[in-house]
Amino acid sequence: MTHRIAFQGELGAYSHQACVDARPGAEVLPCQTFEDVIDAVRQGRADLAMLPVENTTYGRVADIHRLLPESGLKIVDEAFVRVHISLMALPGVVIEDLEVVRAHPVLIPQAASFLKKYGIRGESWADSAGAAAEIARDGLKTVGALASDLAAEINGLQILARHIEDHAHNTTRFLLMSPEADNTRRGEHGMMTTFVFQVRNIPAALYKAMGGFATNGVNMTKLESYMVGGSFTATQFYADIEGHPEDPAVARALEELAYFTSMLEILGVYPRDAGRD
Repeated sequence: MTHRIAFQGELGAYSHQACVDARPGAEVLPCQTFEDVIDAVRQGRADLAMLPVENTTYGRVADIHRLLPESGLKIVDEAFVRVHISLMALPGVVIEDLEVVRAHPVLIPQAASFLKKYGIRGESWADSAGAAAEIARDGLKTVGALASDLAAEINGLQILARHIEDHAHNTTRFLLMSPEADNTRRGEHGMMTTFVFQVRNIPAALYKAMGGFATNGVNMTKLESYMVGGSFTATQFYADIEGHPEDPAVARALEELAYFTSMLEILGVYPRDAGRD
């Protein structure tokens, strides 16, 4: 079965690369916003949504933790994509011809050393893959783009330099989401469970809620808080743990958590990606 995956950005974006890596051969559907990605799946125009949740350099993707619980979708996989930055331009152009390079604002600082070496000015663009597409469409000979190799391939640009990022660890984690949960699978590298919860209004509720994971030996890899409903007192927590809800230790920990929470919702149970290691 060929799936269609919706993602935010232009063809050649790093989210597109995540789709190619996670589901080779799948069709893709570029969308303008994260909300559009979710709507595409809700409306049946796509089977899966590919959403970035965090980056090793820049942390949490803005607004994504609010969107996930509201989406009505379930996490079925995770994917880790190394953000390799390539410099690309029209065929026949050499680095010395370039006066400016365009890229998403987060990419330009990551290639600062390379750009300084060649005296090229960085210019912020809404979308790196979109910048590559515009160079190809308008025939801009003095403008380059910082983007993925996939963006160069799609737009017929030549790559002048590969992997020019200053830091070798830059990785983005994506979640693949579906209208239906699938808790039957068991991954080769273990399982992950993601959930959101709100604690009851009692002293030390969060401390007590977390105690069940410690006493049962369940590894919590992420715990983040964020406000909901525009209130400073209504706090929701987002958590990732290793394991499956049917594992005895996880089941005991979640049961204890439920006692101290006013809301608990599992967003997904999915194979642990080898990229975590």
